[in-house]
Amino acid sequence: MTTTPSSELVIQATQLSRHFGDLKAIDGLDLNVEKSTIYGFLGPNGSGKTTAIRMLTGLLKPSSGNVQVLGLTLPKDAEKLRLKMGYMTQKFSLYNNLTVKENLQFIAKIYGISGSAQKKRLSELLSIYGLDQKQHQLAGSLSGGQRQRLALAGATLHKPQLLFLDEPTSAVDPENRREFWEQLFDLCEQGTSILVSTHYMDEAERCHKLAILENGKKRADGSPEDLMNNMAANVVEIQAESIRQLKQQVVSLPKVITAAQLGARLRVLVSKSISDPCGYLQHQTQLPKHELNLTRPSLEDVFITCTGGGRQ
Repeated sequence: MTTTPSSELVIQATQLSRHFGDLKAIDGLDLNVEKSTIYGFLGPNGSGKTTAIRMLTGLLKPSSGNVQVLGLTLPKDAEKLRLKMGYMTQKFSLYNNLTVKENLQFIAKIYGISGSAQKKRLSELLSIYGLDQKQHQLAGSLSGGQRQRLALAGATLHKPQLLFLDEPTSAVDPENRREFWEQLFDLCEQGTSILVSTHYMDEAERCHKLAILENGKKRADGSPEDLMNNMAANVVEIQAESIRQLKQQVVSLPKVITAAQLGARLRVLVSKSISDPCGYLQHQTQLPKHELNLTRPSLEDVFITCTGGGRQ
Protein backbone atom coordinates (compact mmCIF):
# COMPACT_ATOMS: atom_id res chain seq x y z
CA MET A 1 0.00 0.00 0.00
CA THR A 2 1.21 3.48 -0.81
CA THR A 3 -1.32 5.51 1.13
CA THR A 4 0.00 7.14 4.31
CA PRO A 5 -2.70 7.29 7.00
CA SER A 6 -3.61 10.73 8.33
CA SER A 7 -4.34 11.52 11.95
CA GLU A 8 -7.47 13.45 10.96
CA LEU A 9 -10.60 11.49 11.87
CA VAL A 10 -13.47 11.13 9.42
CA ILE A 11 -15.50 8.87 11.74
CA GLN A 12 -15.57 9.07 15.52
CA ALA A 13 -18.06 6.96 17.48
CA THR A 14 -18.29 6.58 21.25
CA GLN A 15 -20.30 3.83 22.95
CA LEU A 16 -22.52 3.48 19.90
CA SER A 17 -25.34 0.98 20.44
CA ARG A 18 -28.42 -0.22 18.64
CA HIS A 19 -30.96 -2.57 20.19
CA PHE A 20 -33.89 -4.31 18.52
CA GLY A 21 -35.96 -5.39 21.50
CA ASP A 22 -33.74 -7.72 23.53
CA LEU A 23 -31.26 -8.11 20.65
CA LYS A 24 -28.15 -5.94 21.01
CA ALA A 25 -27.16 -5.67 17.35
CA ILE A 26 -24.40 -3.19 18.23
CA ASP A 27 -23.26 -2.90 21.83
CA GLY A 28 -20.96 -0.08 22.98
CA LEU A 29 -18.93 0.42 19.79
CA ASP A 30 -15.98 2.83 19.98
CA LEU A 31 -14.55 3.68 16.59
CA ASN A 32 -11.95 6.04 15.11
CA VAL A 33 -11.40 6.05 11.35
CA GLU A 34 -8.63 8.19 9.89
CA LYS A 35 -8.80 10.22 6.70
CA SER A 36 -7.59 8.67 3.43
CA THR A 37 -7.46 5.14 4.81
CA ILE A 38 -9.35 1.90 4.25
CA TYR A 39 -10.91 0.71 7.51
CA GLY A 40 -12.46 -2.75 7.68
CA PHE A 41 -15.22 -4.41 9.65
CA LEU A 42 -14.43 -8.13 9.85
CA GLY A 43 -17.03 -10.53 11.16
CA PRO A 44 -19.49 -13.31 10.29
CA ASN A 45 -23.11 -12.76 9.29
CA GLY A 46 -25.03 -11.42 12.28
CA SER A 47 -22.01 -9.77 13.88
CA GLY A 48 -23.45 -6.26 13.47
CA LYS A 49 -21.48 -5.00 10.45
CA THR A 50 -24.48 -3.80 8.43
CA THR A 51 -26.21 -2.29 11.47
CA ALA A 52 -23.08 -0.32 12.32
CA ILE A 53 -22.75 0.96 8.76
CA ARG A 54 -26.40 2.01 8.66
CA MET A 55 -25.89 4.06 11.83
CA LEU A 56 -22.67 5.61 10.50
CA THR A 57 -24.45 6.66 7.30
CA GLY A 58 -27.36 8.20 9.20
CA LEU A 59 -29.89 5.68 7.91
CA LEU A 60 -30.51 4.14 11.34
CA LYS A 61 -30.90 5.99 14.61
CA PRO A 62 -28.68 4.71 17.45
CA SER A 63 -30.26 3.52 20.69
CA SER A 64 -27.44 5.30 22.52
CA GLY A 65 -23.97 6.71 22.03
CA ASN A 66 -22.45 9.53 20.01
CA VAL A 67 -21.20 9.57 16.44
CA GLN A 68 -19.59 12.19 14.22
CA VAL A 69 -18.93 11.58 10.52
CA LEU A 70 -16.99 14.15 8.46
CA GLY A 71 -17.49 16.60 11.32
CA LEU A 72 -21.28 16.17 11.24
CA THR A 73 -23.29 14.92 14.22
CA LEU A 74 -25.62 12.01 13.49
CA PRO A 75 -28.45 11.42 13.13
CA LYS A 76 -29.17 15.20 13.28
CA ASP A 77 -27.04 16.06 10.25
CA ALA A 78 -27.79 12.94 8.19
CA GLU A 79 -29.17 14.93 5.24
CA LYS A 80 -26.01 17.05 5.01
CA LEU A 81 -23.87 13.91 5.15
CA ARG A 82 -25.73 12.34 2.22
CA LEU A 83 -24.04 14.69 -0.27
CA LYS A 84 -20.56 13.96 1.10
CA MET A 85 -20.66 10.16 1.25
CA GLY A 86 -21.24 7.18 -1.01
CA TYR A 87 -22.88 3.90 0.05
CA MET A 88 -22.68 0.58 -1.79
CA THR A 89 -25.02 -2.01 -0.31
CA GLN A 90 -24.40 -5.75 -0.19
CA LYS A 91 -27.25 -6.43 -2.61
CA PHE A 92 -27.13 -4.83 -6.06
CA SER A 93 -29.50 -1.87 -5.65
CA LEU A 94 -29.53 -0.25 -9.08
CA TYR A 95 -32.24 -0.75 -11.71
CA ASN A 96 -32.02 -4.01 -13.67
CA ASN A 97 -34.34 -2.70 -16.41
CA LEU A 98 -32.17 0.37 -17.12
CA THR A 99 -28.94 0.32 -19.08
CA VAL A 100 -25.57 0.95 -17.47
CA LYS A 101 -25.55 4.53 -18.74
CA GLU A 102 -29.17 5.18 -17.77
CA ASN A 103 -28.47 4.04 -14.20
CA LEU A 104 -25.55 6.47 -13.95
CA GLN A 105 -27.59 9.28 -15.51
CA PHE A 106 -30.33 8.69 -12.96
CA ILE A 107 -27.86 8.87 -10.06
CA ALA A 108 -26.29 12.01 -11.54
CA LYS A 109 -29.70 13.73 -11.57
CA ILE A 110 -30.21 12.85 -7.90
CA TYR A 111 -26.99 14.71 -7.08
CA GLY A 112 -27.81 17.65 -9.37
CA ILE A 113 -25.11 16.84 -11.92
CA SER A 114 -26.29 17.68 -15.43
CA GLY A 115 -25.20 18.96 -18.83
CA SER A 116 -21.55 18.85 -19.78
CA ALA A 117 -20.48 18.06 -16.21
CA GLN A 118 -22.64 14.92 -16.22
CA LYS A 119 -21.39 13.86 -19.66
CA LYS A 120 -17.75 14.29 -18.60
CA ARG A 121 -18.19 12.45 -15.30
CA LEU A 122 -20.05 9.52 -16.87
CA SER A 123 -17.37 9.19 -19.53
CA GLU A 124 -14.70 9.10 -16.80
CA LEU A 125 -16.50 6.43 -14.81
CA LEU A 126 -17.30 4.22 -17.79
CA SER A 127 -13.61 4.27 -18.68
CA ILE A 128 -12.28 3.78 -15.12
CA TYR A 129 -14.51 0.78 -14.44
CA GLY A 130 -14.24 -0.82 -17.89
CA LEU A 131 -17.89 -0.34 -18.78
CA ASP A 132 -17.47 1.61 -22.04
CA GLN A 133 -18.55 -1.34 -24.16
CA LYS A 134 -21.42 -2.18 -21.79
CA GLN A 135 -23.00 1.27 -21.40
CA HIS A 136 -26.07 0.38 -23.51
CA GLN A 137 -26.55 -3.06 -21.92
CA LEU A 138 -29.29 -3.61 -19.34
CA ALA A 139 -27.86 -3.75 -15.81
CA GLY A 140 -29.81 -6.94 -15.12
CA SER A 141 -27.89 -8.79 -17.83
CA LEU A 142 -24.41 -7.92 -16.51
CA SER A 143 -22.11 -10.46 -14.88
CA GLY A 144 -21.48 -10.29 -11.14
CA GLY A 145 -18.18 -8.48 -11.55
CA GLN A 146 -19.67 -5.97 -14.02
CA ARG A 147 -22.61 -5.24 -11.71
CA GLN A 148 -20.16 -4.70 -8.89
CA ARG A 149 -18.16 -2.19 -10.95
CA LEU A 150 -21.36 -0.39 -11.94
CA ALA A 151 -22.45 -0.17 -8.30
CA LEU A 152 -19.06 1.29 -7.33
CA ALA A 153 -19.27 3.78 -10.20
CA GLY A 154 -22.69 4.86 -8.94
CA ALA A 155 -21.50 5.19 -5.35
CA THR A 156 -18.56 7.39 -6.37
CA LEU A 157 -20.25 9.42 -9.13
CA HIS A 158 -20.50 12.57 -6.96
CA LYS A 159 -16.89 12.19 -5.74
CA PRO A 160 -17.73 11.53 -2.07
CA GLN A 161 -15.21 12.21 0.69
CA LEU A 162 -16.21 8.99 2.45
CA LEU A 163 -17.30 5.68 0.94
CA PHE A 164 -19.19 2.93 2.79
CA LEU A 165 -19.08 -0.57 1.27
CA ASP A 166 -21.15 -3.36 2.84
CA GLU A 167 -19.65 -6.74 1.84
CA PRO A 168 -19.20 -5.50 -1.74
CA THR A 169 -17.43 -8.62 -3.07
CA SER A 170 -19.61 -11.36 -1.59
CA ALA A 171 -20.95 -12.49 -4.97
CA VAL A 172 -17.90 -12.23 -7.25
CA ASP A 173 -14.97 -14.45 -8.12
CA PRO A 174 -11.40 -14.04 -6.75
CA GLU A 175 -10.09 -12.29 -9.87
CA ASN A 176 -12.84 -9.66 -9.77
CA ARG A 177 -12.34 -9.27 -6.03
CA ARG A 178 -8.65 -8.53 -6.55
CA GLU A 179 -9.41 -6.01 -9.30
CA PHE A 180 -12.08 -4.37 -7.13
CA TRP A 181 -9.56 -3.83 -4.31
CA GLU A 182 -7.09 -2.25 -6.72
CA GLN A 183 -9.84 0.25 -7.56
CA LEU A 184 -10.36 0.92 -3.84
CA PHE A 185 -6.65 1.65 -3.38
CA ASP A 186 -6.83 4.07 -6.31
CA LEU A 187 -9.73 5.90 -4.66
CA CYS A 188 -7.86 5.96 -1.34
CA GLU A 189 -4.77 7.36 -3.06
CA GLN A 190 -6.95 10.18 -4.42
CA GLY A 191 -8.07 11.09 -0.89
CA THR A 192 -11.28 9.10 -0.43
CA SER A 193 -11.74 7.53 3.01
CA ILE A 194 -13.31 4.06 2.90
CA LEU A 195 -15.08 1.84 5.42
CA VAL A 196 -15.65 -1.68 4.11
CA SER A 197 -17.23 -4.72 5.74
CA THR A 198 -16.15 -8.23 4.82
CA HIS A 199 -16.00 -11.82 6.01
CA TYR A 200 -12.98 -12.62 3.82
CA MET A 201 -9.71 -12.79 5.77
CA ASP A 202 -7.57 -11.86 2.75
CA GLU A 203 -9.62 -8.71 2.20
CA ALA A 204 -9.41 -7.72 5.86
CA GLU A 205 -5.63 -8.05 5.66
CA ARG A 206 -5.60 -5.45 2.88
CA CYS A 207 -7.10 -2.78 5.16
CA HIS A 208 -4.97 -0.14 6.87
CA LYS A 209 -6.88 -0.84 10.09
CA LEU A 210 -9.83 -3.02 11.02
CA ALA A 211 -12.22 -3.96 13.78
CA ILE A 212 -13.23 -7.55 14.50
CA LEU A 213 -16.93 -7.72 15.38
CA GLU A 214 -18.84 -10.54 17.05
CA ASN A 215 -22.41 -10.44 18.35
CA GLY A 216 -22.48 -6.66 18.18
CA LYS A 217 -19.25 -6.16 20.14
CA LYS A 218 -15.84 -5.05 18.97
CA ARG A 219 -13.41 -7.79 20.02
CA ALA A 220 -10.21 -6.21 18.66
CA ASP A 221 -9.03 -3.39 16.43
CA GLY A 222 -5.80 -2.09 14.92
CA SER A 223 -3.67 -2.68 11.85
CA PRO A 224 -3.62 -6.29 10.61
CA GLU A 225 0.11 -6.48 11.34
CA ASP A 226 -0.30 -5.24 14.92
CA LEU A 227 -3.20 -7.61 15.54
CA MET A 228 -1.13 -10.57 14.35
CA ASN A 229 1.97 -9.51 16.28
CA ASN A 230 0.00 -9.01 19.51
CA MET A 231 -2.13 -12.14 19.26
CA ALA A 232 -2.65 -13.98 22.53
CA ALA A 233 -1.37 -17.27 21.10
CA ASN A 234 1.56 -18.85 19.30
CA VAL A 235 1.04 -20.88 16.14
CA VAL A 236 2.60 -24.32 15.70
CA GLU A 237 2.27 -26.40 12.54
CA ILE A 238 2.61 -30.17 12.82
CA GLN A 239 3.28 -32.45 9.86
CA ALA A 240 2.71 -36.04 10.90
CA GLU A 241 0.80 -39.24 10.19
CA SER A 242 -2.79 -39.81 11.38
CA ILE A 243 -3.63 -36.07 11.48
CA ARG A 244 -7.30 -36.64 12.34
CA GLN A 245 -6.50 -38.69 15.42
CA LEU A 246 -3.73 -36.27 16.39
CA LYS A 247 -6.14 -33.37 16.20
CA GLN A 248 -8.50 -35.03 18.68
CA GLN A 249 -5.61 -35.50 21.08
CA VAL A 250 -4.28 -31.96 20.67
CA VAL A 251 -7.57 -30.06 21.07
CA SER A 252 -8.12 -31.73 24.45
CA LEU A 253 -4.95 -30.16 25.88
CA PRO A 254 -5.64 -27.35 28.39
CA LYS A 255 -3.30 -24.78 26.77
CA VAL A 256 -4.43 -25.38 23.19
CA ILE A 257 -6.95 -22.81 21.98
CA THR A 258 -7.85 -24.58 18.76
CA ALA A 259 -6.44 -26.79 16.00
CA ALA A 260 -7.32 -26.93 12.32
CA GLN A 261 -6.22 -29.30 9.59
CA LEU A 262 -4.65 -27.78 6.47
CA GLY A 263 -4.06 -30.63 4.04
CA ALA A 264 -1.42 -32.87 5.61
CA ARG A 265 -0.61 -30.32 8.33
CA LEU A 266 -2.22 -29.48 11.65
CA ARG A 267 -2.23 -25.79 12.62
CA VAL A 268 -2.37 -25.43 16.40
CA LEU A 269 -2.91 -22.26 18.45
CA VAL A 270 -1.19 -22.51 21.84
CA SER A 271 -1.74 -20.02 24.66
CA LYS A 272 1.07 -17.47 25.04
CA SER A 273 1.30 -18.49 28.70
CA ILE A 274 3.39 -21.38 27.34
CA SER A 275 6.91 -20.10 26.71
CA ASP A 276 7.94 -23.07 24.53
CA PRO A 277 4.84 -24.11 22.55
CA CYS A 278 6.72 -26.62 20.36
CA GLY A 279 8.27 -28.24 23.43
CA TYR A 280 4.87 -28.33 25.14
CA LEU A 281 3.20 -30.08 22.19
CA GLN A 282 6.14 -32.44 21.71
CA HIS A 283 5.99 -33.50 25.35
CA GLN A 284 2.21 -34.02 25.18
CA THR A 285 2.16 -35.91 21.87
CA GLN A 286 5.58 -37.64 21.88
CA LEU A 287 6.09 -36.51 18.27
CA PRO A 288 9.63 -36.06 16.87
CA LYS A 289 10.89 -32.49 17.25
CA HIS A 290 11.36 -32.00 13.49
CA GLU A 291 7.62 -32.47 12.92
CA LEU A 292 6.72 -29.31 14.88
CA ASN A 293 7.43 -25.78 13.63
CA LEU A 294 6.63 -22.37 15.08
CA THR A 295 5.05 -20.27 12.31
CA ARG A 296 3.73 -16.77 11.58
CA PRO A 297 0.17 -15.99 12.74
CA SER A 298 -2.50 -15.20 10.18
CA LEU A 299 -5.46 -12.87 10.51
CA GLU A 300 -7.69 -15.94 10.71
CA ASP A 301 -5.70 -17.01 13.79
CA VAL A 302 -6.34 -13.58 15.33
CA PHE A 303 -10.05 -13.89 14.56
CA ILE A 304 -10.24 -17.29 16.23
CA THR A 305 -8.40 -16.19 19.38
CA CYS A 306 -10.65 -13.21 20.04
CA THR A 307 -14.07 -14.61 19.06
CA GLY A 308 -16.27 -17.54 20.00
CA GLY A 309 -14.63 -20.47 21.74
CA GLY A 310 -11.19 -19.03 21.11
CA ARG A 311 -11.45 -16.43 23.90
CA GLN A 312 -9.93 -17.57 27.17
